[in-house]
Amino acid sequence: MISNFTKYLICLGIALSLNLSGFGMQNSEETPSIIPMPQTLNWESGSYSIPNKNIICFNETAASSTKWIQKLLQAAGTKTELKEGDNCGNWNLQVDAGLKTDLGEEGYQLVINSSGISIKSATEAGMFYGIQTLRQMFPPEIESGKSYSSIKLKFVEITDNPAYSWRGSMLDVARSFLSKEYIKKHIDRMAFYKMNRLHLHLSDDQGWRIEIKKYPELTETGGKSAVKNGRSGFLTQKEYIELQEYAARRNIVIIPEIDMPGHVYAALASYPELNCDNNKNIEPKRATPPELYDGYNVGWTRLCLEDDKTYEFVENIIKELSEITTGKWIHIGGDEIEDPLYEEFIQKADAIVRKYEKSAIGWEESAKAELSDSFIVQRWNGETEIAKDQKIIDSFCKFFYLDHGNVQDQENTYKWCNKEGVSLEKVYSYNTNDKRVIGVEAPVWSELVISDDRADDRLWPRSIAMAEVAWTNAEKRNFQDFTERLAEHGLRMDELGINYFKSPEVKWRNTGEKGVFSEKLSNEEDE
Repeated sequence: MISNFTKYLICLGIALSLNLSGFGMQNSEETPSIIPMPQTLNWESGSYSIPNKNIICFNETAASSTKWIQKLLQAAGTKTELKEGDNCGNWNLQVDAGLKTDLGEEGYQLVINSSGISIKSATEAGMFYGIQTLRQMFPPEIESGKSYSSIKLKFVEITDNPAYSWRGSMLDVARSFLSKEYIKKHIDRMAFYKMNRLHLHLSDDQGWRIEIKKYPELTETGGKSAVKNGRSGFLTQKEYIELQEYAARRNIVIIPEIDMPGHVYAALASYPELNCDNNKNIEPKRATPPELYDGYNVGWTRLCLEDDKTYEFVENIIKELSEITTGKWIHIGGDEIEDPLYEEFIQKADAIVRKYEKSAIGWEESAKAELSDSFIVQRWNGETEIAKDQKIIDSFCKFFYLDHGNVQDQENTYKWCNKEGVSLEKVYSYNTNDKRVIGVEAPVWSELVISDDRADDRLWPRSIAMAEVAWTNAEKRNFQDFTERLAEHGLRMDELGINYFKSPEVKWRNTGEKGVFSEKLSNEEDE
């Protein structure tokens, strides 16, 4: 019979083993849970203990990447020294364009052994992604500033590169506005899971969210409206440029969308002269001049496609937006509109975008028109035939519309595309053999997403599932294995202050508290 004292010792031993991290130590025997799953990953026996003093050795093209390692080691409570060279420290960062054949534009090689940590890539982007993988090997508590007296990194060899070049997230800030600060947090979270495209839906019937200096009323009037109970507001050009710079340092490109020729009520309310005679482009009519709109209906407004001043307006918008957009793409919308001149409009808008040295993207209805080779079609329902050589981004609503419920009948979510919602498993089940597809993107439409917490709930963890779908080759993916790895990321998301939905497919093992977003590893005040 076991004595009470013996039982106490057993319980004490279990408690200590479960809470080693609370005493500034890390269990090195655990295999880290890496998401997205790398293409080649080989864990080996043994581990490397990070010393108190570290030398980060780098070549010239890796110089800007050293700051991310410094932040990581600072968060881990250790000291660092920078040294330019080759294999001159326990941390070795080498960016070599000659590795592009083996690793591609965004790939990396990460090795941890008894000598330390080595990351190689062909580009800075690849180096950044190697560092994000490494970051997932550190205890999650460092995300909120916890220091460790001892951190051990399991020996490993990883060679990795993405399945798709386009790994996107879309925020609809037009129906209900999301602040610059929230968008920055979202960029940080995207980057951690190796997503690289942020699509901002900047205009719709309910609001206009980007400053256009030639048309100040777009934000002075259209920026004041929002969907029912939603938030109004807009980004100044300075804020938009700041967001792009912030994103670029994390290898994310921001794609602005001005939805047209439909979904334009906020523009019409701002500039009533854009209306057709007698408001015949608004059905049902709201007012003359138009009043602000906070409803949910779609497809009832359009630009006057027979009017030359419409194209003058469109060109001025695209010209100014192109001048402040650092990325290659301008999204022109093009969905949910019926007009005999629709195809002509898409072709003209595409030509205007190309005139200002950008490439156009449009929702799948745009494929009804004959498009240029550079035009990218964003497929959302699969009902439109797309030319055989056209590039495609897949955003099928049944897999990727994250405004739908995490589970069936979740409050304040849609179900028009999938009555059972869009579960974590549904997102992960996406697969295609269509060679035209350059990647995937998960939109969050914001008619019912009217707070930061709701945005978090809809985005996470389903965005993580999409990130693995976009990065990891299909034959390497397994949903059961993914959920087991994701379970370990609950605490990390807690430490990052993410109000994520605890998907029932996952046996979550988190113990942290929400709302602890740390700027320690993400934000920098310089640059």
